[in-house]
Amino acid sequence: MKRRDWIDDEMILALELYFKLPYNKLHRRTPEIQKLAKLLQRSENSVAIRMVNFAACDPHLTGQGKIGMTAGIPKCLPYWNKFANNKEELFWLAENIKAKLIGSPIESNFDLSLQGLEGKEREAVIKQKINQDAFRLMILANYNEMCAISGINIPQLLIASHIIPWADNKEERLNPENGICLSTLYDKAFDKGLIGIRPDDYTVILSKELKSYVDKDFYKIYFEHIEDKPIKMPKKHSPNRTFLQYHIDNIFSKHN
Repeated sequence: MKRRDWIDDEMILALELYFKLPYNKLHRRTPEIQKLAKLLQRSENSVAIRMVNFAACDPHLTGQGKIGMTAGIPKCLPYWNKFANNKEELFWLAENIKAKLIGSPIESNFDLSLQGLEGKEREAVIKQKINQDAFRLMILANYNEMCAISGINIPQLLIASHIIPWADNKEERLNPENGICLSTLYDKAFDKGLIGIRPDDYTVILSKELKSYVDKDFYKIYFEHIEDKPIKMPKKHSPNRTFLQYHIDNIFSKHN
């Protein structure tokens, strides 16, 4: 039987999924790969191979000596070059392709209230939800679904924390270097500027405001032991040092 060529829509869906999976899940037993294979009416092995083809195009992996499957580079590299730094377009295209294949409106895949919204306003709300969900999956994948401070690895308790807040810098919203995987407590503390991360050595710093609770049991249990401790570093995209400095200067500094 003649092997079926991969068309543009399928390549886009494969690349979108690649960005959302940890490296150790790029295999046919991964549920997300099985789901995509079913949608594309392809074998699970075929989709898994396409994942490691994209891994061979990923400089963050190849720089660590992880080669992937290089035979697929000629097919995959043009898509990598087009979308690796334009993920917003990639995720939007991918969701539209999935909606077309499934035969349902794009918003049906998301828990959204779109009542009274029309045209560009409606599209903007959908796009924001797509990007937020994609960012979460990228960050959890980057940290192997583990809190960078506590080591908690229960996905329901993990947040993709923006270093530079979502509203402060549109260009860096989907940059994996602008995210840290944190459990809900440390995400809130980081978001409110009660804790920070030093750009030079990636160690945790506690604000003076937080230290005012030094005599409280909760401080001793949850905060005292993390001060000056390095975070658990991610697989590919380390937190951008300039972004961490922005957080210290503009958010953390307000609580010192």
